[in-house]
Parts: sequence; C-alpha cells; structure tokens
Amino acid sequence: MNHEQSRALYDRALSVMPGGVNSSVRAVRPYPFFIESGDGGHVVDTDGNRYIDFVMGYGPLLLGHDLPESVQAAVQQYSAEGPMYGAPTEVEVELAEFVTRHVPSVEMVRFVNSGTEATVSAVRLARGYTGRDKIVVMQGGYHGAQESTLVEGEGDHTHPSSPGIPESFAEHTLTVPFNDPDAARKVFEEHGEDIAAVLTEPILGNYGIVHPVDGYHETLRELCDDHGSLLIFDEVITGFRVGGLQCAQGKFGIDPDITTFGKIVGGGFPVGAIGGKSEIIEQFTPAGDVFQSGTFSGHPVTMAAGLETLRYAAENDVYDHVNGLGERLRSGLQEILEDQAPEYTVVGTDSMFKVVFTREAPDTFDGHCDAGCQQRESCPRFESCPKNGHDITQAETERWERLFWPAMKDQGVFLTANQFESQFICDGHTDEDIDDALEAYKEAI
Repeated sequence: MNHEQSRALYDRALSVMPGGVNSSVRAVRPYPFFIESGDGGHVVDTDGNRYIDFVMGYGPLLLGHDLPESVQAAVQQYSAEGPMYGAPTEVEVELAEFVTRHVPSVEMVRFVNSGTEATVSAVRLARGYTGRDKIVVMQGGYHGAQESTLVEGEGDHTHPSSPGIPESFAEHTLTVPFNDPDAARKVFEEHGEDIAAVLTEPILGNYGIVHPVDGYHETLRELCDDHGSLLIFDEVITGFRVGGLQCAQGKFGIDPDITTFGKIVGGGFPVGAIGGKSEIIEQFTPAGDVFQSGTFSGHPVTMAAGLETLRYAAENDVYDHVNGLGERLRSGLQEILEDQAPEYTVVGTDSMFKVVFTREAPDTFDGHCDAGCQQRESCPRFESCPKNGHDITQAETERWERLFWPAMKDQGVFLTANQFESQFICDGHTDEDIDDALEAYKEAI
C-alpha cells in the first residue's frame, strides 16, 4: 500500500501537535494513516487505501459511517437552525426520556460532553452525596483522563500514573484486581466507612474485554449496600452496545446507583452522560449542591444524532445484525486459533471482539466458551483466560503491535492500535466483511 500522503500529513502534524496526534492512542508506529472518508463498515485513507473498519471511532459508530436518512436529517436540521443556544431544547428532553425509559437503573440524566467528563462528574457526585472521599477502582480499568482514576498500585498503596497529578489525589483512590471478590471485601473491611463509591466497567473494555466471573458484580453490589457506598457502572463503552437498549447492566442483571455513558448515546458526536437514581442525580446543581455545568452540554446536534441513532437501532433490528456478525466472527477466530495459535484467547460479546495474544492455554478448544471467553468455570481454559488487567499486560503486546497490527493493515483491515482496546462491529458491516476479515486473520496469525 502507498502511504505517501499520510506520511506527509504526519510530518506536518508533528510541527503543530504533540506527537502529531490529538489522542495518544492514534500514534501508531511508524506513523498513522490519515482518514479521508468512511462508508458503511469501511474507511478510506488520504492515499486512497480502503479498509474494513473495526475501530468504529473506538466505539461510537453503532450504525457505521453511512448514517440512515433519519439521523442525517436530524443532524442537518439542528445544524441549520443554529449551532447552539446556551438554553435548553426539546431534543435533549426527548433523549433523556429515551434513556430513562430503556436503561433499568436510570431515572434521571445529566448530559455532558465526553466520557471523561461523565466519570469526573460521577465521582464528584458520589463524594458529594455520601460525604466521603475514597473511591475504589479496578486495576487496569480506564475511566478517562481524570486525576482520581489515573493511578497505579495496589489497595491503598497508590500513586499517580501520570506526571502532573498531585500525590494527594491518589491518596483517595483504592485499587483492587477485577474479578477478585476477596480483594474487594478486604478493602471494604479496612476502609468501608470512608468509601464513597466503587467505580467499574461491567466488562473491562480497555483491557482486553474481560468479562466478570460469576457473582463478582453481585459481590460489589452487596458490599456497597452493606457500607452505604455507591456502585458506579462506567458504560461509556458498553452502553447501548452490550445488552442492547438495556446496556450491560440489563444483560448482567445488576442495578448500579450511577451509570456513566458516552460514545453511542451521542450518535458519533462528542457526548457524555451521568444517569442514575433520582435522589442521587438531583444532587447536581441547580437542584442540589454538587456543582456540574458545561457550555456545550446537551448540544442540540449531538442530542438529535443520539436520539435518532437509538430510535433507528430499536426499530430496525440493528442489534440482531451486529450481534450475529460478532458471534460469527468470534467463532471463526476460535477455529483459526485452534489450528494456528491455541495459546491465544478470543474475547468479546455482542458486537465487541478481540484476539488477545495470551502466552499459555490448553492446546485444544474442546468444551470451550462459544464465540469468546465468558469466564465460565466449567470451561477447560478457565484458569488460563485473562481475569483482570494484569493478565492482559502479560500477553504478547509487542508481537501484537509490531507484527500483527501492521500485517492486518496491509491486508486492508483497520484494528485498534494495541491489544488492549476493544474492536467493534457496526450495522454497516456485511457477511462478506466478516469472511474477508477471517481470511486476513488466518494470514496474519
């Protein structure tokens, strides 16, 4: 493939943007290819190379790059009527009504502008509501670029994971391994009276799509109830993708106190949201005393795009289509791995998928979880499947990034830039795309 235009653009970008990118994950080696356009489940770069797109903007594009007429019309209408007003509009009420009608735990919603802003606000809300300072997060979990969760370490021995964050921020953040109920119980035994909330993704979506083991979320729910703490589900990735309109909490049957959203709820435009029980969400200003505000919050174009995207998904069997393709792709990947790399692990659910380059596993897939690891205890591979972020970091990251990712790109398949973030299927993908992707995996692995 020719990449002369992308290389030239990257050279220009290095002079005016740090690292040549506006999000660090885009800085692939030796340089990123620059996208010119998208259609359906594909993107085309500035050199005219066409790729099957499984990045999907890192998750927001449930419908793909060709927006249905109803979504396009709504975006064009609200764009034409004025970019924004600094005052409420009807469409933000309609989107809030849609979310509260379909997500089991959500009674009220506050819209913001990014997933990071949503989790920042959720943590502040939990602290304000409970009058406590400490939060519990999962080691390897990611909740955006916020000071309270950018930490490293174990238990109460934590420190910031990035320069520029005072040590005092990390003092209030406790970490436990995902899928370790004993560690969760221990941290509550030691700090229960000071814990405002547990913040977790239902599925680790930025660390290999790790499912919860049976009963793990139930344990967190019980610990929060017993100690007067709040359970926050970060559904920025899983919201309106896993579990359909009920989100992952509906799929798992867990009732969090607060839920954060992003990505799909804005239909591909910048968005975030904090939802939950009315008595908690009403603590936000102006109804309560916990400050939260934003110039672009509830932006009418974003609200219209999100509302029409979700309406279209509800009325056109979108979830049946994308979930069916996801199952077919993951099943095909397991067949390839059984023949070529049985130590590797297929992960994912619904329209999310990934191959993690794990180092040890049985050399057979007999009796394995169908179409991706589900943390089923009776599975012969259960003990070797990744259970938390640490397990994912022990996989062959360099092989994935330096050899596998470029090989897939050369075959016209665009994957997320490392083996941590999830990959996604959209409504624009076809059976032919899945067939072509499987052939590429077979060649690259």
